[in-house]
Amino acid sequence: MKTRKLVLSGLFIAFGVLLPMVFHQFNMGGPVFLPMHIPVLIAGMFLGVLPGLLVGLITPIVSSLLTGMPVAFPMLPIMVFELATYGLVAGYLSQALKANSYISLVLAMVAGRIAAGLVVFILGTFFGFQGPGPIPFVQGAIVTGIPGIIIQLAFIPLVVNLLKKHVNTD
Repeated sequence: MKTRKLVLSGLFIAFGVLLPMVFHQFNMGGPVFLPMHIPVLIAGMFLGVLPGLLVGLITPIVSSLLTGMPVAFPMLPIMVFELATYGLVAGYLSQALKANSYISLVLAMVAGRIAAGLVVFILGTFFGFQGPGPIPFVQGAIVTGIPGIIIQLAFIPLVVNLLKKHVNTD
């Protein structure tokens, strides 16, 4: 990975830790507005597959270690796989396949939710997680996160297009 992409990845990880802190400081719930998802999706769409994957993988771990959000079990493993999938799929569709920003974003969001559901299934089957099953978990996450999903659909493609115009990643 080039130095510029590495530095930008670090900035997206920092935003992924700071943005949820701001939302929680003003009692704007994370599960509603999904602030950690925003930098990960932007990183994938702007920087590509590997940086998107790494930002999605590292951000929830760093956030959990520094702030306690997300909590270590069960949310941390769920979010690690969900966000890593967001970054990977957004990067692949947007950069490798040159798909439309909205298509890349929506398909990445769907893939991430599927990954989260699979992790909930694995945690329930093999690790004694007593929460909702995978389908109710994903349904609940979608319904609760509708405001965040709307924010993502409204702003992420615009931000990515602005970044592509004004920030060089080479």
